[in-house]
Amino acid sequence: MSKPQQSLLVIPLGGLGEFGMNMMALRVGDDIIVIDAGMMFPESELLGVDLVIPDISYLKQNRAHVRGIVLTHGHEDHIGALQYILKDLNVPVYGTRFTLALVKKRIEEAGLLGSTTLREAIPGRLVEIGPFEIEFIPVTHSTIDCVALAVRTPLGVIIHTGDFKIDQTPVGGAPFDLHTFARYGAEGVLALFSDSTNVERPGFTPSERAIVPRIEDLCRSAPKRVILSCFASSIHRIQQVIDIATRVGRKVAFVGRSMVDNVEIAHSLDYLRIPDGMVVRPQDIRSYDPKRIIIMASGSQAEPMSSLSRIAVDNHRFVSVDENDSVILSARIIPGNEKAIFRMLDHMFRRRALVYYDNTAGTIHVSGHASQEEQKLVLQLVKPKYFIPVHGEYRHLFRHAALAAQLGCVSNEILLMEDGHVLEFNEDGARRRDPVTAGRVLVDSGSLEEIEEAVVRDRKHLSEDGVVVTIIAIDKHTGKMESQPEIVTRGLMSDNGQELAAGARAVVLKTVSESNAEEKSDWGVIKEKIRIDLKRYINKHTSKRPLVLPVILEV
Repeated sequence: MSKPQQSLLVIPLGGLGEFGMNMMALRVGDDIIVIDAGMMFPESELLGVDLVIPDISYLKQNRAHVRGIVLTHGHEDHIGALQYILKDLNVPVYGTRFTLALVKKRIEEAGLLGSTTLREAIPGRLVEIGPFEIEFIPVTHSTIDCVALAVRTPLGVIIHTGDFKIDQTPVGGAPFDLHTFARYGAEGVLALFSDSTNVERPGFTPSERAIVPRIEDLCRSAPKRVILSCFASSIHRIQQVIDIATRVGRKVAFVGRSMVDNVEIAHSLDYLRIPDGMVVRPQDIRSYDPKRIIIMASGSQAEPMSSLSRIAVDNHRFVSVDENDSVILSARIIPGNEKAIFRMLDHMFRRRALVYYDNTAGTIHVSGHASQEEQKLVLQLVKPKYFIPVHGEYRHLFRHAALAAQLGCVSNEILLMEDGHVLEFNEDGARRRDPVTAGRVLVDSGSLEEIEEAVVRDRKHLSEDGVVVTIIAIDKHTGKMESQPEIVTRGLMSDNGQELAAGARAVVLKTVSESNAEEKSDWGVIKEKIRIDLKRYINKHTSKRPLVLPVILEV
């Protein structure tokens, strides 16, 4: 009797068609592993939403089969959804030392540390999870301890690059392991999933070391204090600034919760070298000689309550910007954040600071993602049968596919996938299967609760058309109104406000008087009738569609 044919399912749940929210499931039989669990920041139209995470309905439905979550590195767009997902999936989390240290902090704050198993993976050693055998391959990126994954399955090897660039002169840490990629390429790779973020950039991405000359010049020539902001996870960048400070005779102060936390974690793991006596405490900054200090602050994306945003509007306990202070933004301006960042920088300019924020006069920031030549190199080394671009909006995936087609090193097929698509590999090749539920879950981080789409719709509604509240007192027994309805409006500007309110009152009275006794005793029915009639009246007179909230007081 012939044994049943095995198959491997690949299911991206986030990160294909958007930047961030990276997450992909691999399934063989009844065993599933998940690669990454990222979040993304909301677009401006998602009012009051703090972050967006992938919809994991598929994983919840198959909860009993999920064997673990495997992380490529510690950036928010790869680990930011973990504390929400681990509430539903109590599975082990695998990652490198620094990545797990960041995760530990996260899940501790969410109260999940006691119930979560964290398993440290060491590059070069194999980890077995069910039918999957995984090798963690060192790659270079804009944070430390980053890996690509080579996943050996019964159908062949799959390589997932994670986020990477090929930095030939990395700042500490392991170099990009080209040999292991080449070794797998020689052995034969079933499918390559590769980072598409910078596919629109020709050439090579500069090394992390490229920023040193310009930043050192700025720090050496700065007439007063230097305030430098970078991503708190850019441990290389933080190390370089500490080294520059030593050379130019300045000390370093760290401000901002994420900056302080990450520096402490990296230092405790010996990933940061900080000379004794080098660090100035935040509370000592004001009294410290401005010509002898560099302040490293988090908040490069102008997040509303971040340190840099508060410093810009002079609302920070320990730091203020004075004339001739130097402000250096050593970070990419993430698309969508431009307005907030430039508004923040405008405040710095108003205070007559010297502000540096782009690459026009020397490099003060380099990307952590591969440009076209590095993407080509990985494709040439791996020579996969199938190539699937990941991480990026659709145009990035499309252009990465075109780049691979131009090289001609993919032996079978180049496939474009999006979130929720299912790709099945079996002995006959690859084919698409019916999609699974995928999408976005909106989170309000204040409550750590998911926000329904309807709530966001209501918020949008309120922001555009305002709200009308009508308050009526009805006698429960007789169904009679005890007084005139009160009409309260907010955000509904109208020249004839008095007239509109009087008309609205009349509409409510009419609706109630024309309702029968049964309707009057059912608050749900009478509220809905008032809402519909009032909405129609206001729309007719103002062309607006405010949120109408009837409130009934029972007397």
